[in-house]
Amino acid sequence: MKKKFEIKSHDGPGRIGKIDSELTPKLFFKDELKIAPNQGSAHNVDREIAEFNVRETLRLASENVDECDISVIQGSKYIDLRIDCLKKLEEIGYNGFIIANGDALLTNPKDLVEVIVSLKEQARKDSYFIFSFAEISFMPILTYMGIDGFLADSANYYSHLNVLQTPTKAYDLNTYPIYENISQKELEEKNIENMKFVIKEIHAHMKNKSLRNLVEERSGTTPQNISTLKILDRNHMNYLLEYTQLF
Repeated sequence: MKKKFEIKSHDGPGRIGKIDSELTPKLFFKDELKIAPNQGSAHNVDREIAEFNVRETLRLASENVDECDISVIQGSKYIDLRIDCLKKLEEIGYNGFIIANGDALLTNPKDLVEVIVSLKEQARKDSYFIFSFAEISFMPILTYMGIDGFLADSANYYSHLNVLQTPTKAYDLNTYPIYENISQKELEEKNIENMKFVIKEIHAHMKNKSLRNLVEERSGTTPQNISTLKILDRNHMNYLLEYTQLF
């Protein structure tokens, strides 16, 4: 199977890796990717539904492996199903993955940490992970945990909600009219611009070995953000010591 993007070198979350000679994390646009069809579901569903969706996702991924280079990891809130889905997708031939239910995971810090850390620990070294619906203030800590890329489509998603994404805060423009009479397209472009800025910001901190500083700075932007860092430090310090730059 030919893949458009391949990890050239990756020293673990919070360090510099390359996808086609570009630093990670990278901003991905859907028209750059060939994403395999998958059977999606909500994050909080009964196990039987999650198991069915994983089976269907694996079937669709297998049927489309020659045409697609990215697959979606399903499994809802069940870590063992997520890991099983990952390993079987790798066996089929994929090494690029989108983690499903990104929007729900951002509101559940414990699940967010457990899903990402478990997948990173179980994945092959050449596998890379893309996060969808990322709030911009979460991008540094998601990188710190090992996310290699972000879907730019989240800028469109939040623009339809009339939400301006900035490096430190998400502003509902209905409540905070920072920009008046802004069109949905203009708002999407501003969100994209801010995503690109934060990617550059993350790269600069990685080069200066100060990514942890940026993560701690942004952890105070939302209760979910600070909870994520506390859970990560408390439950997965060995993972951080092995893979990341603490300072």
